[in-house]
Order: sequence, then structure tokens, then C-alpha cells
Amino acid sequence: MVLKIFFPQCCNRAESGLLVGRWISGHDSAVVLAVIHYPFIPAQVKQYIQQMQAQSRVDLSVLGSWSLPKDGQEGMESFLRDLSTIFPQERWLQIRRQFGKTGFSCEVLSRDQICRKDPGEKAEKKKKSEEDGGDAEREDEEKVIFIHYEQRKVMLSQLHPVEAQESGSGSEPHSELRQVFGTVARSQPLFVLDRYDDGPLRSTHWQSEGREASIVVELLKQASVPLGLLLSRMLSVWTWICSARILSVFPLRFLSSKLSTCVQLSYRTERLQTLCAPQGAPQGAPQGAPQGAPQGAAHMDFMRKANVLVSILLDISLGVLLMSWLYRNQNIAMLASNMVPAADRVAQQLEELLQWLMGAPAGLKMNRALDQVLGRFFLYHIHLWISYIHLMAPFIQGILWYGGLSACLGLTFALSLLSDMVALFTFHIYCFYVYGARLYCLKIYGLSSLWRLFRGKKWNVLRQRVDSCSYDLDQLFIGTLLFTILLFLLPTTALYYLVFTLLRLVVVLFQGVLHLSVDFINSFPLFAMALRICRPYRLAEGVKFRVLCEEPGTALHLLMEINPLKCSSVVQTYRTPTYSCYPRDSWAALVKKLFIGELIYPWRRKTTNNLGRMEHLFVSTYPLHHLLIVDNNLR
Repeated sequence: MVLKIFFPQCCNRAESGLLVGRWISGHDSAVVLAVIHYPFIPAQVKQYIQQMQAQSRVDLSVLGSWSLPKDGQEGMESFLRDLSTIFPQERWLQIRRQFGKTGFSCEVLSRDQICRKDPGEKAEKKKKSEEDGGDAEREDEEKVIFIHYEQRKVMLSQLHPVEAQESGSGSEPHSELRQVFGTVARSQPLFVLDRYDDGPLRSTHWQSEGREASIVVELLKQASVPLGLLLSRMLSVWTWICSARILSVFPLRFLSSKLSTCVQLSYRTERLQTLCAPQGAPQGAPQGAPQGAPQGAAHMDFMRKANVLVSILLDISLGVLLMSWLYRNQNIAMLASNMVPAADRVAQQLEELLQWLMGAPAGLKMNRALDQVLGRFFLYHIHLWISYIHLMAPFIQGILWYGGLSACLGLTFALSLLSDMVALFTFHIYCFYVYGARLYCLKIYGLSSLWRLFRGKKWNVLRQRVDSCSYDLDQLFIGTLLFTILLFLLPTTALYYLVFTLLRLVVVLFQGVLHLSVDFINSFPLFAMALRICRPYRLAEGVKFRVLCEEPGTALHLLMEINPLKCSSVVQTYRTPTYSCYPRDSWAALVKKLFIGELIYPWRRKTTNNLGRMEHLFVSTYPLHHLLIVDNNLR
């Protein structure tokens, strides 16, 4: 067995003393956390380690001794070796650094060797090793591998995938690397002692030179508690108002489920509740429990809240910038004055399109009677819509002025309000689509039913299948007559249906872009991505090793470096689930519905029950039909 010793780089030139760390359970390895320097009192060292065990919940112990040659301390190595009787261990590590060499030499003493400690036997063993040319000593040293690590980076990093649940007795044990990271992360109380403290002990670790502090950070910590309490009180009052019985009436409940602004408001309320909720992750674990599980839950809780907070701050900042543009240089008045002429131009183009369809579009011979009826019917709706727009013209500037104030809540609220306004101003296009789709669908189903009549079959509603059936002469005659009428009227209906379906899809695609923008702002893990770019070691995917030193007479020394998590994995792991819409049907089902004339509602809102399930199923790229999302029209 090869003994692996994880040694912090900050202790490479520490003064002689005792090694404090932890033996990794289930693996032949040890993690060195700090070096306690001489002079010290062994009883105080034991008391200090017990205090650190109670605070960190880590099974700390004295692993052995560390010797650094220094003038006037020739007998220090033997003195530290004798301390193995005061700090009994199964194995005692005696690590020493020699002059002129970069690496260390390590001697592993078992309990039996510690108890014997016969000077004559030691001298005889040393003489025998010299006669053998040092081969026996080298064999002992080859059994030890030093793995140097940067203590601060390992303490702050989190291995992925994150294990949020504690391992039970029947689950697989944690890996050696995960236990090393968990031990260093949970040993933060051990790193509080620095050289400026007046205590009886002095130690070397990554924070031995003193702790850095920020007055701004401390003030923010003190202000976060009352601010969180105030925000939670306000949210409780808001949720009480939203749960009032008057808001549960059918029209209000129906409107709130269709308007994107109301959906975004409910989502923002839920995010603020998540932000103000107390931390649900356990702060510690029983002593000797597997390392990493409580830290994983606490890490995910922290990252979720940090991503939500940064997302809200970014959203509000972009909304304030939009407000500053809207209320500057009379931009709202300019937008209001251009909306009515734009609606008139759209209406004029629709009228020209209907006049083209009522003639001979692309040289096609249409059924003139049905063509005229459909054209005049849709022209009448256009005139109604123009009257509705001109009736609302005096109030458009006020609507835009007060609607622009919603941007102070965030850019997502402004985009959601814009989507609702687009849905209201294009309501006539939605009506055209519904009329054309219903008429076209009626004819398609009629033709399919009459086609089964010719073949002597019918649709069995109870068994949901096609069965044989015998028809008399009158039924066949009427069926043939109706089939001929529907077949010759189908091209005219199909042309109107095709045109208005394309118009409807244009509107839905525009709304889809708005909803994807809202979903991107709400769910993109900006804090995690910034952490990945600025502090890549904080999100670790694994580690890599390279040879640091390999000298004769010393053990093998490796340097452990952290591999950062990929950006795509960061987005997939820390993306915040939202109430966004996602397509209900596949491409084949979508084309089938378009062909037979069924109404296309290719969206389905996520609920709180499937948010967690859909979180890990999100992909970073959207297919084209992902843009066909909620239209928020009153259908």
C-alpha cells in the first residue's frame, strides 16, 4: 500500500512542530491541515484539538511531527519523536526536510515501533541500512507520496457533481478526493488562529499571516438581517392580499393566468421568498460522518440565492436604464403618436391582402361566392379593429406612461407588459386564425368521414377504431354530393387558412422572442458564471497532478491542481427553474396539427411540482419551435 499525504504548500517552510490533520477513513491517506510550532504544552494542544473538533465536526488528531533544520535545535527531531507516546496513534508520521533538498523524507512508525524505541536497535538498524547502501531506507520512502495542494483554493472550491444528500449506511462511500476537499472546507475554525493572537499556541496554515477584513462587508452583514426581516414581512402581506377570495373569482383568475405580467409578478414573489427563506442546509454533521454532503447542500443553497439576487439586481438595473430612456426627450409621446399610424398601415396592408384573396390570387380560380363571403367577413373585423384602435388612441400615451413605470421592477416586467400589449393589439389576427382554422378543420374532418363512407367503413366512437358498415343508396348519394361540395370549396378555405396561419405565427414568434428574453434574464446563473470566470477554482470539476519533485533519498512529490468546471456545465447545474413555457408537441405533431387545422397552442406552463424535474433537463440551445410559446390572448 502506498501512503498518500496531502500536504499544504503554505507549510513547506514552517518551523518544527506537530502536524495536525485527519486520517481519511477507508483510504490509506492523510490530510495535513496545520503545523503547531514549538514551544507548546501537550495538554494545551489536546485541549485545542478537542475545541476544533467540536466546532468543525472533523475528526482531527496529531498525525506526527514536522522537522525543519535550524541552528540551535539539533535535538528537536528526537524530542518530537518522543511526543508520539503522549499523542497515541496507529501510525506516527515523522516528516523532515533536509538541507540542500527540495523534497521531504518521511518515516512512518507503527504503534509497536513507538512502544519499543530501543536505542541499540535503532543504531543497529541504521548501520545495516548504511551497509545495504540505503536500499531499505529508500524502500520505506517509496511507500510515501506527498501531494501538495493550495489550502485556500481547496477550502473554497466545490467538487462537481454536488452531492446534496448525506450518504447513508447503505450508500456508496465518498471518494477519497471528495473527503479531502470536505475535510479542508470544514476545518475553517482551525484557520482562525494567526500569529497576531496572544494565545499559548502558534500554528502555520494559509491564514497564518493574519485575516483580511472589509468594513463594507461587515456592515452589509449587519444590515442584511433587519432588511431580510422587513422584506419577509412585506412579502407575507403581499401573499395574503393575493390569496384573498375576491381574486379567486373566475374572470380574475383566468386573466391572471393568461397575462404575462401577472405570471412574472408571481414568479418574482416566489424568488423573493426563496431569497428571504432561512438556510435549509445543515451546518454540520455528526463526527466521523462522510465529508461533503452537508457542504454540498449548503453550497447549492448559497449558489441558488446568490444567482437569484444577482438576477434580480441585473433585472432592476436594466429596467432603470429603460425607464431613463423612456422618460427622456418625450420618447413616450413619440411612441404613442407613432402607434396609431402604424396600426393604420397594418390595417391597410391587411385590406389589400384580403382584396387580393377575393380576386384571383396567384392565378388560382377560387369559389367566388365563398371567397366574397369570407373576404367581407374579415374586412368587417378589420374595420372593427380600426375603430377599437382609434377609440383607444387618446389613452395610449397614458397607458405607455404608467406602463413604463413597471420597468422600475425590472426589464422582465416591461417585456412581459409589452407581450400583453402585443396580444391585445393583434387580437384581430388571432380571431382570423381561429375562424380560418375552425372552418378548415371542419372541412378536413368532413372529407375524411365521407371518404370512409365511400369505402363502406365508419369510425367507431366507443372502440376508437374504424369498422365496416353497410350504407343504402340514399346515404351514398347524399355522401357523394356533400363530398363534392366540400372538395371544391376546400381550396378557397385552405388559402385563407394558410394566409392567416402565417400571420398568426409571425405574432407568436415575436412573443416567443420576448418570453425567451424574460426566461433568459430570470434563469441565467450570472453569479455562477462570473465566479467561473473570475475564480475558476471555486467550481471544480476534478483535479490534475504533475510531478513537483523527484529526488534520490526523498519521497515522490506531486502538485494537485484544480480543473475548473466547464461553462456549459455551470449553466446546466446552476440554472434557475422558471415558469417559462416549453413546447407541448414535437415537430411531427406540430406539422400534423397544422395540416388538419387544429388550433396550435404549442406551450405548457411549468408548475411548482415539475420545476425540480425540469431543472436538469434544460438544454442551452432552443429549437425553432421553442419560440412558438404562449400568446396570452383570450381564447
